[in-house]
Amino acid sequence: MRKEASFALGLCLMLCLSGCGSAERQKDQESTKPAEAAQSSQVTQAPQAAQVDGASFTTDTKIEDVINDPAFEEYGRLIFPVNSSYYSGSTLGDLRLTWYNNIDPSETVEIVNYLKEHTLAGDTVFYDIYTEEEKAADPQKEDTGLFFFRGEPGAKFAVCNAGGGFAYVGAMQDSFPHALELSKQGYNAFALIYRPGAQTACEDLARAISFIFENAKELQIDTDCYSLWGGSAGARMAAWLGSYGPAAFGGEELPQPGAVIMQYTGHSDYTENDPPTFACVGENDGIASWRTMERRLQALSSLGIPTEFHHYPGLGHGFGLGTGTAAEGWLDEAVAFWEAQM
Repeated sequence: MRKEASFALGLCLMLCLSGCGSAERQKDQESTKPAEAAQSSQVTQAPQAAQVDGASFTTDTKIEDVINDPAFEEYGRLIFPVNSSYYSGSTLGDLRLTWYNNIDPSETVEIVNYLKEHTLAGDTVFYDIYTEEEKAADPQKEDTGLFFFRGEPGAKFAVCNAGGGFAYVGAMQDSFPHALELSKQGYNAFALIYRPGAQTACEDLARAISFIFENAKELQIDTDCYSLWGGSAGARMAAWLGSYGPAAFGGEELPQPGAVIMQYTGHSDYTENDPPTFACVGENDGIASWRTMERRLQALSSLGIPTEFHHYPGLGHGFGLGTGTAAEGWLDEAVAFWEAQM
């Protein structure tokens, strides 16, 4: 009953506040608890590009030129928010995302160059998670998929989930950078592009995890002790899937993650069977209270669940990797926490 009541209350809040476009709207939208759903899982590969101009992107490259680059085929439009009202700027150097701070243009450029270079090398960097029939039946599923940042063959995997208040997917600050850094450390990392909305986002994450397990041999990954990462709304997704498992949201009956890594969210729900959890947040976050995160981690710790918590003075919401801030280096600490659970 606790689960259903929480969902009903959250749904009412979302409906009441659906016209609001402020940071306060994000707080209420990302607090909505999803209900259970059932879906199937099947893989398709994105086609690989050939004979494409290999010139590197720079901070002066127009965002629309990246989206329309022939190397990316149809999925170029998913690199940036599908709803363009949630980002501003015309070039990679002046990109800004709603509710995010500390965007590093050099990271943005590195990410799009990584995607293009690997595509030109013949690697599949994007995977559909729904069939053509499913997308035809529900056109919103056209705006989903997994970007794959390869690590060492046979290494463990992580799924990174961007925030965006369940209104859009801020992958360029909140999941692509994390996935790229994890791949540099040898891990296989996926960045999920999901349908906005707490329920649909969790369904897409459940489908993505099921997709990865189903295709582990092709992807050359180890499914043991995988990890779920997320910031803001994406952290809620990681936590919900960690607490209740993919099957609760339409995925397969699969093991829970070996670790959940959370950034800047006011998520307070937990269970006595939650996975080991790492969390970090800025003390000046006006959207996610660091005290709320601290209380949740303390509650998990009291149950004997391994935890690690960091809060950073003077830092606001959506700092991503935290390059050049008090949070710089947090990802290495999170990786060490994950490795300790292996």
